[in-house]
Amino acid sequence: MSDQLAQITERQCQTAPAAYSDLKALFLNCTLNRTPVLSHTRGVIDIAKAIFEANGVETKVIRPVDYDIAAGLGVDMAQTPEWDKDDWPQIQKEIDATDILVLCTSVWLGEKSSVCNRVLERMYGYTHLLNAKGQYRDYGKVGATLITGNEDGVKHCAMNILFSLSHIGYTIPPQADAGWLGEVGPGPSYLDPGSGGPENDFTNRNTTFLIWNCMHLARMLKDNGGIPAHGNQPDAWDAGCKTDFKNPEHKR
Repeated sequence: MSDQLAQITERQCQTAPAAYSDLKALFLNCTLNRTPVLSHTRGVIDIAKAIFEANGVETKVIRPVDYDIAAGLGVDMAQTPEWDKDDWPQIQKEIDATDILVLCTSVWLGEKSSVCNRVLERMYGYTHLLNAKGQYRDYGKVGATLITGNEDGVKHCAMNILFSLSHIGYTIPPQADAGWLGEVGPGPSYLDPGSGGPENDFTNRNTTFLIWNCMHLARMLKDNGGIPAHGNQPDAWDAGCKTDFKNPEHKR
């Protein structure tokens, strides 16, 4: 984090409108590089992580590529005939314990990484499960995304990731994406010397706005018990409670 950004963050933390120390944030770094290989996406994550932690938010960073994540939509694919091992339930447990999920990826061929795709597929496999209020399980959680790369695609990836998170129940705050792109084609990546990435004011500003909006929204949701359980409970719908839905008359 640059000295200027650190000073701005410190001032904002001192005048924050609420306390956030009871919140948890999880970064899923969907880099293709296994630990301990350098991840440039982790450089942007570290900026966001520092702002969270300056406000008392508990943070954790996981690289899904370090785990054996089976393909499929089962809760635990190791319990199926298709796979002998599946580490996804370990990651899902971390997701379930967090208030804010930041899904992070590099850009390849204009798309999010294959690891990021696998993560979203596995998260989607849990959407038939409900929370204690009878809503889909991810209601009341906040979602956002951070993206890096050396080719165009930040906004394209963000559109897909944020839609996917919203579709499975996450609440998306304003300006919930931030990213950094180096020179298109071969060139320095974010953490390479002389890249200008860590000093980029546009990326630093958007990342800061993203984190604060995540904290504000998570605070509001937590203080109000999440999303109200009215008109959004699958079991109630199946039982015949249509909650003001009026079936249109058959068109002539």
